[in-house]
Formats: sequence, C-alpha cells, structure tokens
Amino acid sequence: MAPGNWKVRSARLARGLLIAALTLGAAVTSVPAADAVSPVKIGVIGAGHIGGALAKLWVASGHEVFLSSRHPEELKALAASLGAKAHVGTPREAAVFGDVVLVSVPYKALPQLGQDLKAELAGKIVLDTCNPYPERDGLMAVAVRQEGTGVASQRFLPGVRLVRAFNAIGWRDLAHQVRRDGEPVAIPLAGDDARALEIAQRLVTDAGFTPVVVGGLSRAREFDVGTMPYTHLLTAAELRKALAP
Repeated sequence: MAPGNWKVRSARLARGLLIAALTLGAAVTSVPAADAVSPVKIGVIGAGHIGGALAKLWVASGHEVFLSSRHPEELKALAASLGAKAHVGTPREAAVFGDVVLVSVPYKALPQLGQDLKAELAGKIVLDTCNPYPERDGLMAVAVRQEGTGVASQRFLPGVRLVRAFNAIGWRDLAHQVRRDGEPVAIPLAGDDARALEIAQRLVTDAGFTPVVVGGLSRAREFDVGTMPYTHLLTAAELRKALAP
C-alpha cells in the first residue's frame, strides 16, 4: 500500500471512530433516569379494605404488589383479578419482596409483627396505616393515642424507615379515589426519613391523591383518630390550613 493511501485510510478510520463515539455518547446521555419513574415493588401486609384498595390502585399505575395476610389463600381471587403484577403469600414473603412495605393490620398486632419481621423489614420504607381503637385493640390503644401513633409505631417497628400514611381516609373513599371540587383529596404524611417521604409522596400521587407532608413522626398525632383531618375529605389547601399553627 502506498504511504499516501495509508494516511488517507487512517484519517477516515479515525473520523469514523470519533463519529461513532459521539453518537454512542449522545444515545447514552439521552436515556432518562429511571429512578423517579420505574415501578416500585410493594409488599402489602394486611390486604384488607385499605391494603386491597391500594394494591388495586398501585397495580393500575404500573407497580408490582405482593399481597399477604394470616390467610393468604383468601387473597388469591384478588390477586388473580389484578393480573401478573400481583402475587400472594405470607407476611414474611411480602416483607422480603417489597422495596416498600405497606402495613395495614389491627394496631394491637404491630408489636408482634415488628418482632417477627424485624430482620426482613430492617432498613425498608414502611407505610403505616394502622389506627389504635380501644374497643378492638384494648388498653394499649389508649396509651398509643396519648403518645401519638408516629412515635409509638416507630418503637413497635424498630429499624424501619417509617412513614405514617393513608390512616386518615376511609377505605370506601380510598377505593373510589374521591375528589373535592375536581381536586384530588389530600393524604397527610409524617416521617423522619427524607427519602422515605419522597417515595411515599410518589405512591400517594400514583394512587390518585395529593400528598401533604405534615412533618416528622412526632406530628403524626395531628391526623390521628379524633383529629379534624381524620376521615374528613380535604383538598391540599384545606388540609394545610387545618394543620396551620
């Protein structure tokens, strides 16, 4: 090969490699970050009225759920109706499955659940919907109401990234995605972990509601049973006004 031809071919090859590299780089940088939009794996411990309603809403928005209860065989029909993104098993399996775990059980069950699944729930984002009712949960519910559910639930579920969520809305209103004057109903949230609150807000929005972060877990008492926001259907503006000092 003549020296001149070799230099021309080398120059063309270099240009080709440069163009390919620039094209590949553009393709890579144009791919959007998936973290904010990718589906979330959600374990549901206690798939009754609240847990079942949220499972339906989350599957409809593209998330994957694992339904569980003390009697998982009773959840097979619900899972089948939700399709391939729904699974059924034990609470332990749901805790292992979920990047986020929704806990919706009678409040008196929380202490034992926290002990039984301490290893499986450690470090996970946990959405706690549970409310203490003395007529069902006994004297412990009286003490929890005095202390505030945010503080008490964190003690019963040690090591989790806790967010109080979906406890202040009735299950029928939740299931039907009720609206006020065309606006989504607000769901108050409380938590001490910024990332957990961020994920909780996304899941509230994906369920068809508006998230309102009230503050840390100590402020969860402001939307506990018996408070003005509890089971009242408020818009975000109305909720913020109701909680203002």
